[in-house]
Amino acid sequence: MRVLSLFSGAGGMDLGFKQAGHEIVWANDFDADASETYRRNIGDHIVQGDIREIDISEVPDADIVIGGFPCQGFSRANMLRSTNDDRNTLYLEFLRVIRLKQPKYFVAENVSGILSLDGGNVIKQIVHDFERAGFNVEYRLLNLADFGVPQSRRRVIFLGWRKDIDSRQRPQFPPETHSSKPCSNQKPWVTIGYVLKNIPEPSASHSLKNHVCSQYKVSIRDFTGHRKTDPSKPSPTILARGNGKGGVCAIHHPNSLRRLSVRESALIQTFPKNFVFCGGLNSMYRQVGNAVPVRFAFQLAKQLMKAENATCAQR
Repeated sequence: MRVLSLFSGAGGMDLGFKQAGHEIVWANDFDADASETYRRNIGDHIVQGDIREIDISEVPDADIVIGGFPCQGFSRANMLRSTNDDRNTLYLEFLRVIRLKQPKYFVAENVSGILSLDGGNVIKQIVHDFERAGFNVEYRLLNLADFGVPQSRRRVIFLGWRKDIDSRQRPQFPPETHSSKPCSNQKPWVTIGYVLKNIPEPSASHSLKNHVCSQYKVSIRDFTGHRKTDPSKPSPTILARGNGKGGVCAIHHPNSLRRLSVRESALIQTFPKNFVFCGGLNSMYRQVGNAVPVRFAFQLAKQLMKAENATCAQR
């Protein structure tokens, strides 16, 4: 199906949808480095700029709209989060696009903190807005480690389908393929140790792109970016934020007193090794941390393909 991508960032969700067989016909992001990364790896169809200033009538029609609207204002990590945070209203731009374009389906992603914001009133308002725009919507809080991502990453996923689509053909959430205690056809969680076991030190001879890291030396203590990483478990959440001092707090490497490199972080976000990030070190870390893991996006995209195929079969 044809896909519009909003708040695309480096393109983690887009790449998953592309790998699943969908066609990304238009994408948008405000950040210049992220847009250049996207253009280099995925395609020239990305438009850099503020979505609030884009004439939606000039955007092509599509079957699906995808996007993770900016979440900084919603995050539990932002202790000052509030309904007055301007970033919280950017979901209205996502809403504007689906209201005007009326795709068959939409997928939106956000942080877990959105569920508790303003005592749960924000999530109720967002669902109400989507319904008024002409869509049925379901949302779930998922741990992406349960879908083969080597990372404990809890995210709220919204699945929407236009109200004129038979509910029997509505998109379903993908089944959990992995677990800390696997049963049936599930596999054990993928660990950070497994993913990084053959990755050389950044200072060693190698041909990996973006295998650069912060020179900050980690001292193990109970603080963001300093907590010891257990190689026998999925990675802690790959972050896109800093500690209040401007830099991004990359996760501690499980076998070294350093932080993960950009490439290592990207592997944990399930980007392929040949995916190249553009910009300075902090910008690359931020792009990786903001992304939807490619492997999980692929599974979401497959579920939409199944929904569409069921719709076609019903006809």
